[in-house]
Amino acid sequence: MGIIVRQSIKGTIATYIGVIIGFVTTFFIITSYLTTEEVGLTRVLVDAATLFSSLALMGTSSSTFRFYPHFKDGSRNQQGLYFWTLIIPFVGFFLFLICFFAFKGLIVRVFEDKSPLFVNYIYYTLPMAFFMLYMYVFEANATILERVAIPRLIREVFIRVGLLVGYLLFGLWHVINLDGLVIVFCVTYGLGALLNLCYLLFSQKISFKPNFKNITPELRRDFLLYTLFLITAALVGSVMPTLSSFFISAKMGLMFTGVYAIANYIATMVEIPARSLNAIVQPRIAVALRATPPDLATANSLFQQVSINLLLAGMAILILIWINLDLFFDILPNGEQYAAGKWVVLILGISKLISSTLNIGGSSLSYTRWYYTSLFFTIILLISSICLNNYLIPICGIEGGALATLGSNAIYLVILLLYIKWRVGTYPFSWKQLLVLAIGLLMLGLNYLIVAFVGKYAQEPSMAFRIVEALIRTGIVALVGLLVMYYGKVSPYLNDLIQKVLRMGKKG
Repeated sequence: MGIIVRQSIKGTIATYIGVIIGFVTTFFIITSYLTTEEVGLTRVLVDAATLFSSLALMGTSSSTFRFYPHFKDGSRNQQGLYFWTLIIPFVGFFLFLICFFAFKGLIVRVFEDKSPLFVNYIYYTLPMAFFMLYMYVFEANATILERVAIPRLIREVFIRVGLLVGYLLFGLWHVINLDGLVIVFCVTYGLGALLNLCYLLFSQKISFKPNFKNITPELRRDFLLYTLFLITAALVGSVMPTLSSFFISAKMGLMFTGVYAIANYIATMVEIPARSLNAIVQPRIAVALRATPPDLATANSLFQQVSINLLLAGMAILILIWINLDLFFDILPNGEQYAAGKWVVLILGISKLISSTLNIGGSSLSYTRWYYTSLFFTIILLISSICLNNYLIPICGIEGGALATLGSNAIYLVILLLYIKWRVGTYPFSWKQLLVLAIGLLMLGLNYLIVAFVGKYAQEPSMAFRIVEALIRTGIVALVGLLVMYYGKVSPYLNDLIQKVLRMGKKG
């Protein structure tokens, strides 16, 4: 456990460093030195490479963890397991290349009218996808060895620093042109994959020597069935986060994709609390649902507690973002261009709030014998998203892409949670969620009153005044919301946390 704890702490530190670098890069470098079309190009290239690499991976990462016990024998090659983690993704990438060149004409026709710049650089997605693919593979191998800190550092920090250097070379120092910037992207991911490989080899705990002896017919059949399931699930899971970007690029152009990308990055902050809390509670949920008989009371209690806390945290973040969004766009370099995505931030923020709050309830299906039915619901999610994007973007523009995301997520979660309630008997809902939403409306109403009051006495205020006013107003809104939540006893976890802070303050 000591190794796991140390690696987890180091990995978490690397993640937060990466978040800081990503924040500075996105909001102060990219918006300063790249046009909205160039921002859109870099976004859609990375999205395309991520999609291609995820499909070519053929579920190798998950299969490695699932079938590791069948191969584990303490040797450096684990009976050839590491060899197969190299070969299977290579086969997947080869199959992807065949599909890419078979459908290249269709891809070009879709994008050449509104996003010809993407068509010009589409071939660069191939090496970028290949490097991403093996960066994921080597990271999965390192995870088996319980060595996650260095691969996490490479993915979260090294890659972001490499991309940041590329942006500066292109936009600030004018050392490279747009071709050079795209090449820097490819080289950065290539170096990331190489560093992961070197780390594995120098660890002296791994060998890629093949071993064909222990591949029994039964193991081969199980692996193929599981991989087929994963490939289909990966198809949906990989397409969904990038779908709106592709539709906007094809129907509106890369300039609008750039605006949408910045708005989406802002909205992503809403789901940050879910990343850590979900990881912490999943083992306890698994224990409750895998008991004989399943402990539904404990599972439902966990779902409701987590759901309330995620709704509370996500709603507070979304409100604080929304009430200061106009000021943020005024401070942001070239913010007047990206302010067109204001409503996209709100719509995507609501979508991510709903998903992060209720997805924990949907996770119960993966711990039951009906796990495979989740594929049916993800296909519903994909189809509804495609239909809504295709219909709404021509009508509503980039807001249509955000509405498509919100609508498809809502359809997916309603159907999924109803099925889980019927089949498994778990649900993440409680009346306290309505109380949390009421507190959110109270915070928004208080903010409106403060803005109206200040507006009477401050005509055309300076930027310094606006910043100070925003800090004070945000502090008042947050404090009032926190007090109402505390005395309303919405979340025992929040109350315990506040009481611990108060006790520490008294001791200090």
